[in-house]
Amino acid sequence: MTAASAESRPAVVVVGASRGIGRSIARVAAREGGPIVLVARSREGLTEVAAEVRAAGAEPFTVVLDLMSGDVAQLLQAELDRSGLYCDVLVNSAGIGLRGAATLLPVEDQIRIVDLNIRALSELTLHFLKGMAARKRGGVLNLGSIASFTPGPGMAIYYASKGFVRSFSEALYTEMLPIGVTVTCACPGPVATEFLELSGAGKSMLFKVLPRLDADYVAERAWRGFRAGRRLVIPGMSAKLTALASSVVPSALMLPLIARLQRRSGDLCPCGSGKRYGNCCGK
Repeated sequence: MTAASAESRPAVVVVGASRGIGRSIARVAAREGGPIVLVARSREGLTEVAAEVRAAGAEPFTVVLDLMSGDVAQLLQAELDRSGLYCDVLVNSAGIGLRGAATLLPVEDQIRIVDLNIRALSELTLHFLKGMAARKRGGVLNLGSIASFTPGPGMAIYYASKGFVRSFSEALYTEMLPIGVTVTCACPGPVATEFLELSGAGKSMLFKVLPRLDADYVAERAWRGFRAGRRLVIPGMSAKLTALASSVVPSALMLPLIARLQRRSGDLCPCGSGKRYGNCCGK
């Protein structure tokens, strides 16, 4: 951790700012003015959101960074130091997922979910949280998911990764509360962003049944909840009801239901036979 100098200015650092909820949160945070550091792999996307942040009244800084690379916290810290900034608020909104049976999806692609959703988020949070604790101000807003409330057959690694994010965030909230640092986890349901198409989740019945929230709506409520010092934010009534159902419906009923809703008619059987699920072990 690099200590902030007397001349350093506090900044909101948004990781995963080039699209989706991260982009929306950057625009919401920009209304408060001050420096906003936008972090993502896409230089083009960062250029676009930087213009939006500037138009909203804040001072944008862009950092092109591959979160899958090693030492992401140190690389980001170096960029902040060069700009005379320190991380006052960290927003972790980058994340990926894949729909499909764990035995059929490429192992390396599933481990990438762990690397981004868990490892990178944890590294950045732990690195910058030390400075916040020392200054007794600031905080972290982590983007979780309604998927964090239950295991997810058909998206096993993704659901598990979001379960980690929520557990990690809620524990840190309790640790940091006495010293004035906020750690909030936002857990929306399906959001109308590129994630649903890129992950393949948008093709499953589950994500067609649940209403899709608007990214700006989620960002507004997540940011408002964070600024209010809340531990957990669940935007949208459908997401609140889903979270409630996961706590009262027995797993013996919930898990087969999720598995059925996340399958498609053409999905192959997890046994590796190459046959469709309904014509093989799923008969």
